[in-house]
Amino acid sequence: MLISQLKKFDAYPKTVDDFRVKTYTGAIVSIIGGIFILWLFFSQVTLYFSTDIHHELFVDTTRGEKLKINMDITFHHLPCAYLSLDAMDVSGEHQFDVAHNIFKKRLSPTGQPIIEAPPIREEEINKKEAQKDNNDIVGCGSCYGAEDPSKGIGCCNSCEEVRVAYSKKGWGLDPSGIPQCIREGFTKNLVEQNGEGCQVYGFILVNKVAGNFHFAPGKSFQQHHMHVHDLQPFKDGAFNVSHTINRLSFGNDFPGIKNPLDDVTKTEMVGVGMFQYFVKVVPTIYEGLNGNRIATNQYSVTEHYRLLAKKGEEPSGLPGLFFMYDLSPIMMKVSEKGKSFASFLTNVCAIIGGVFTVFGIFDSFIYYSTKNLQKKIDLGKTF
Repeated sequence: MLISQLKKFDAYPKTVDDFRVKTYTGAIVSIIGGIFILWLFFSQVTLYFSTDIHHELFVDTTRGEKLKINMDITFHHLPCAYLSLDAMDVSGEHQFDVAHNIFKKRLSPTGQPIIEAPPIREEEINKKEAQKDNNDIVGCGSCYGAEDPSKGIGCCNSCEEVRVAYSKKGWGLDPSGIPQCIREGFTKNLVEQNGEGCQVYGFILVNKVAGNFHFAPGKSFQQHHMHVHDLQPFKDGAFNVSHTINRLSFGNDFPGIKNPLDDVTKTEMVGVGMFQYFVKVVPTIYEGLNGNRIATNQYSVTEHYRLLAKKGEEPSGLPGLFFMYDLSPIMMKVSEKGKSFASFLTNVCAIIGGVFTVFGIFDSFIYYSTKNLQKKIDLGKTF
């Protein structure tokens, strides 16, 4: 009894095979519908195995962290011996002539590496080991008027010590007349590298506050609370700051990150100038499907070029490549999200059912339209 009553719940009543009519148009519609279902099914499979990227914004509450700036910049017409990298920020911290984790590679005028050797650290590019002979200075070398025992400057046995002593006095240094610089080959390096290019790469660590870093000719020092570059050794040089930024990023990379300054090339044509890039850094947290989190940064940038002097004229400012960066108070979270199997199954059922229903309606329309037309034709023949 109960089994016979169960038939009432059958949502799929069957018709007798004798009352089914199969047509050629129905077969064509069925084949097209099957192909359409397969195409949509494989599209859903592809979407199921892909990931969605979700972005969230919230206030950055992190503090006390360092900001890592990765760089790889090629200067096409500025020798390594000329270049100095400096960094400073609004907290008052200054990094003069940054050397740690910074490498320089000498390039020929055509852009090819000059020597196949390990990259040279920045602090070694202008120094050569002194060739000692009978005329070497032994003991306390002269600082040539820059001695100041109150600041711990009494002897200068190297070109670098003379330069530091002069910078503390606020004097410019002409190394061509300093025996220590001549002995260490500083002036010879300037002459040898004239006309070359330089690739500078590595990273620096700065405070996570607004600041700037820049590449400019000459050694830097501070005088009367002002940042000064000593250009006297390069008084006969031409400062062409044409460059290619191969890579510039703030923090670690993550999948899909786009650094707007990567592969940017700028060329000076009319004279000597200053390239300025104003960077807005956005703290970012990237979270992958496996739960790994990467704390990094993205950035946007605007740029400005200031012409300091036409060819043959004296520059009215410091030529170089300047990056001014500021941090956004808003942090972005980038998350990878996968699709659930239940969602995939729901979409597949919707595709099969929807296509089957729509194509069934279309087939019925064709069948009854053809049948009615055939009746009218037969009726016309009768009369």
